[in-house]
Amino acid sequence: MTTQSPSAIDWESKLAERAGGLYGSMTRKLMSVLADPEIISFGGGLPAWDLFPLDKIREVTDELLRTDGPLTLQYSTSEGFLPLREQVATRYRKRGFDVSVDNVMIVTGAMQGIDLVGKLFLEKGDAVVLGEPTFLTALQTFSFYQARFLSVPLDEHGMRIDRLPEILEGNDVKFIYIMPTFQNPTGRTLSLERRHQLLEIAERYGVPIVEDDAYGELRFDGDPLPPLKALDTRGSVIYMSSFSKTLSPGLRVGVILAPGALMEKLVFAKQIADLHTSVLPQRIVHEFLRRDWLDPHICRIVEAYRKRRDAMFAAMKKHFPPGVSWSRPEGGIFLWVALPKEMDTDAILDGALAEKVMYVPGSCYYGAGGGTNALRLNFSGYTEDRINVGIERLAKVIKRS
Repeated sequence: MTTQSPSAIDWESKLAERAGGLYGSMTRKLMSVLADPEIISFGGGLPAWDLFPLDKIREVTDELLRTDGPLTLQYSTSEGFLPLREQVATRYRKRGFDVSVDNVMIVTGAMQGIDLVGKLFLEKGDAVVLGEPTFLTALQTFSFYQARFLSVPLDEHGMRIDRLPEILEGNDVKFIYIMPTFQNPTGRTLSLERRHQLLEIAERYGVPIVEDDAYGELRFDGDPLPPLKALDTRGSVIYMSSFSKTLSPGLRVGVILAPGALMEKLVFAKQIADLHTSVLPQRIVHEFLRRDWLDPHICRIVEAYRKRRDAMFAAMKKHFPPGVSWSRPEGGIFLWVALPKEMDTDAILDGALAEKVMYVPGSCYYGAGGGTNALRLNFSGYTEDRINVGIERLAKVIKRS
């Protein structure tokens, strides 16, 4: 007796409408090239492999498993490991934040924070204000929730805050998303004057601000600027950051600071997403804070990143042809390169990969087109010698094009 195979399922017809916007991600392409040791990838936002504090992480992991193993490997609360939340609250109070432990939730990287905000706030057609170019994952996340983008241009001082009132006047905006310090992808920083202006305008129109401060502690030059949350006197700012760029991205530990009225909803959204962030990484981060190991480590990587940024500046000056310009960030891990207007960085990417060098085309950072002659480079992931080799390879591609 023979049986017929069941008909194949038409998966596309089963998907939610919002899934139609999912497409091959540049992030996946960036990660895929890491398997090729010959490729110098300036594309990913990778902290320095050679600067991870492996010995200290090994030490605290062994100690935690030896002395408190069962609790370290057990389920935990959705808000996060309480001693870590207490350490985080104390750390941010020292930076001028009006925050208590009840305003702190631990998330699985700041990227989960972005997703939770999208989940709670966005329905199809809702408006989000953001500066362009902006963080690729934020664009992808808000697009998945079918938001529409109201874009504000950037200049050397960050988002053009003077353009906000005309946008907010005519639109019902759910929130303003901004990365004010060492912005991804440009490396630019919002000036102090504009920070005050942004808060005043947002409060006037009753629009929340989502502040993404993933790179704020990686300052090489200039005077530190207070995060928007430290200037926030009315509870208008939802703040998120991460230990990915200061300690290790593989630990996947981030934080959200939010007003109490919103925190309950965030906790519930987190609970149904993954119940809680993994306990062992949370406890490793807690030990780094408790033992005062994190700040000395940040000082170490900041010094290294300054040298790597300067090496990239020098290599671009030496190898790039006339007509190419770039941003000059005072910190973070990225800079933004503008090629002559007639060039297309998407079109020359395959040529770059053939030369064993990788970057991210500028168009990835725009919600509605733009940035075709630009690209983002990461300078934190390689030593000065490798940076020079990679920039020389990239210069060949640019000159040929």
